[in-house]
Amino acid sequence: MTKTTENDAPEPLATTKPLWRRLLPLGILLVVVGLAFAFDLQRFLAFDTLREHDQALRTFVETWPVLTALGFVLVYAAAVAVSLPGAVFLTIAGGFLFGIWFGTLLVVIGATAGAIAIFLIAKTSLGEGLREQAGPWLRRMQAGFNENALNYLLVLRLIPAFPFWIVNIVPAFLGVKLRDYAIATFFGIMPGSFVYASIGNGLGTVIEAGDEPDLGIILQPAILTPILGLAALALLPVAYRKLKGRRRAV
Repeated sequence: MTKTTENDAPEPLATTKPLWRRLLPLGILLVVVGLAFAFDLQRFLAFDTLREHDQALRTFVETWPVLTALGFVLVYAAAVAVSLPGAVFLTIAGGFLFGIWFGTLLVVIGATAGAIAIFLIAKTSLGEGLREQAGPWLRRMQAGFNENALNYLLVLRLIPAFPFWIVNIVPAFLGVKLRDYAIATFFGIMPGSFVYASIGNGLGTVIEAGDEPDLGIILQPAILTPILGLAALALLPVAYRKLKGRRRAV
């Protein structure tokens, strides 16, 4: 009979965080969201803001380019985290202030950072408790989704069939890995961000004419078709795995 040494003893099971600690990040977020809507901050996310402060914003970018870029990323991340309406406006503003390529990069970084923040809050505050209370149906759904989580999330990011904030939090309930979530978000929102940043890059002419930019441009076949093609490519590995599984079953 072998003796169990202190080093061989099993590690103690990790204890679940107290409920108040799990809900604290969510509570802070809700307070910030309430303040944002109470002070009507979304009113600044309008084209009139760019029209009124056009020259001042351009001067600020030229004088403090690094500081302005960092500030833009932080504002975009905060807007996404508190789910303020106006992401399209901010994306256009990114192209307007920083150009197509650099503006797209800043938008993608800011949006991904904000999405990760809300994902982590939802996962720690609600995801664990939901999975504990839910029945086998959630576990089956979680297993099916996570088998191809990266591909599914890429499609959801490429084709905004659901509001951005919903796609931010639902994967947290399904136990999606942070790595897959971050990669899918970063690359999935890139095509759409590039389109709207391109609109922003030519916004100066539109502002001078007193017009509004055409936000429906992304629905034009010449732009929508390539995005749908990327979504189809993202689903090809899923179709291949399912077909391979069926052949093995036969």
